[in-house]
Amino acid sequence: MPGTAEPSLRIGFDETRTKVVFRSLANGQEHLVRFVARYASGSHRGPQAAEVDLEEFLAQLTLLRHWHDPAGVFFAPDLKDLTEGSVRDSQAVEARLQAGSRGEPAVLGEVTPAEVPGLLGPGWEAPLTSFQQRDIAKLLSLTHGANFSVPGAGKTRTALAVYAALRQAGKVRRLLVVSPKSAYEAWTDEAAQCFTEPPAVQVLTHTPDGSTEILLVNYERLSRQQSQLADWLTTAPSLMVLDEAHRMKLGVRGTYGASCMALGPLARHRLILTGTPAPNGAKDLESLLSFVWPGHGRRAVDRAVSGGDLSHASRVLRPLFTRTTKSELQLPPVDVRVKYVQLPEAHRRLYSALKNQLTDIQDREQEEFARLGKVLVYLMMASTNPALLESGSDRYQPLPVFAAPQRAAAGLPLKELLRELPRYETSPKYEAVLRTVTENARAGRKTLVWSTFVRNLTTLAAALQPLGPAVVHGATPDRDEQIRRFREDPDCMVLLSNPATLGEGISLHHVCHDAVYLDRDFAAGRYLQSLDRIHRLGLAPDTETRVTVLVAEGTIDGIVHERLGHKLEFMGQILDDPLVRELADPEEDLTPWGMDAFDLRALLGHLETP
Repeated sequence: MPGTAEPSLRIGFDETRTKVVFRSLANGQEHLVRFVARYASGSHRGPQAAEVDLEEFLAQLTLLRHWHDPAGVFFAPDLKDLTEGSVRDSQAVEARLQAGSRGEPAVLGEVTPAEVPGLLGPGWEAPLTSFQQRDIAKLLSLTHGANFSVPGAGKTRTALAVYAALRQAGKVRRLLVVSPKSAYEAWTDEAAQCFTEPPAVQVLTHTPDGSTEILLVNYERLSRQQSQLADWLTTAPSLMVLDEAHRMKLGVRGTYGASCMALGPLARHRLILTGTPAPNGAKDLESLLSFVWPGHGRRAVDRAVSGGDLSHASRVLRPLFTRTTKSELQLPPVDVRVKYVQLPEAHRRLYSALKNQLTDIQDREQEEFARLGKVLVYLMMASTNPALLESGSDRYQPLPVFAAPQRAAAGLPLKELLRELPRYETSPKYEAVLRTVTENARAGRKTLVWSTFVRNLTTLAAALQPLGPAVVHGATPDRDEQIRRFREDPDCMVLLSNPATLGEGISLHHVCHDAVYLDRDFAAGRYLQSLDRIHRLGLAPDTETRVTVLVAEGTIDGIVHERLGHKLEFMGQILDDPLVRELADPEEDLTPWGMDAFDLRALLGHLETP
């Protein structure tokens, strides 16, 4: 039309729909350069085009005021809709936080627990506990939400109920679940149990199927298929769920978090699930809530924790999340027994020699060496079986276990003693595991055995052959079959695994009530997650759950046991606090083994002890 000015700045999606593209007029190049410099993720595509990450654009909408011609800014319709929705979400969050601070109802017409069954639609058939109905009601009262319930509280079923209600209301037609691979089974099984006509579920391997209603993808695959997932999310209104959401706690600073942040705004509704929402403190909480409410989530957390008090932050942010505590599950107690074992002579010699060697190393390279966790790993191996440390050995090859060990010759060199140790002594921890598993099997009880190291698993599997052992670790090719055997085969009486592989996302509580820990690291959260494989919602009130923790006297085991005790006492207060006094798991994750500054100090003290 005559007199209609050409927009000085056009804003729209890029081809992946995870970035925002700015296009200026030919005479606006200098303005574009200065404007895009205000964005941390800003980069130029050419003289008249630049781009920024979608999450940052939504978080920094006020920067548009710095464009030299605000009246000349034109939004592509789809981006305009998304931006307006983000603003509405921010306003809703602010209203909730302000109402919560005054102790007032958050919103008019908030869903009540009693209304939940009627909202799920005729296709829902799974039973719900009272606390699940309470959590579902709160999540449905929010456009987006967070479920910080403890492990084993049934967060998967709660999320599926939220999806069912949103689908019944015509608000979504698809569900994207981002989770660890170990959780695929739980989502698939729950989807089959919850609906009279189970929705089509697909585990993403290559291209999402257009007919799939529930799409499962793991965090590792997100960045590689981000563009395809963006198309899938926007083809139909979707709910996006992050299961074990603490996996993306680094936010845009991590690979997983960057992809989640980019995809999140494309979903009509967003939900995060995790029992440990802030393993490193406020920064993690900021990343999680920034996914749920891009832009406003970060600002809300920043304000809440400005004084450095996470207890205060949890109270302030309470209107934005729901949480079921451990005590609310009303589970029968766990009988945790610590069994101390003494090291035989050769084993003790090798452990002492290694400790002395590591003391020399930590004096030279203390900070970096300890940060990498190598000292801890070596000592953990040596406390169970120093032969695990033999250089050049295959990490999967079972160590030999001799029925009648020979006596080691006096003065045998340490190097030869290390290489031939299984000929002279049997690891007392191995012996304890064999006795416990055998006794349980005689009583008709299956046992779950945990160890950090794969060679411990394969060695014990070879020794336990008469009991038909199942083995699951990172390189297990038939993981599902191994788990199926443990659950269903009456001759398979033991499952051997490590917490890194099987510590979350799978339920074994219907068939197994005994666990043995061959070794543990300092990661209290990971230890609790692994405990919850056999101690979770659905246990009969009279179930006897027994856990045996093996501790080799005079070794790093004692230090780990003491430090975990402190952490678990603190975490127990958090998990059973109905007001969530603090959301933080005390781990600082300075290493992959869960060491914090106090753990490091204890480790170095152990090295200095004669």
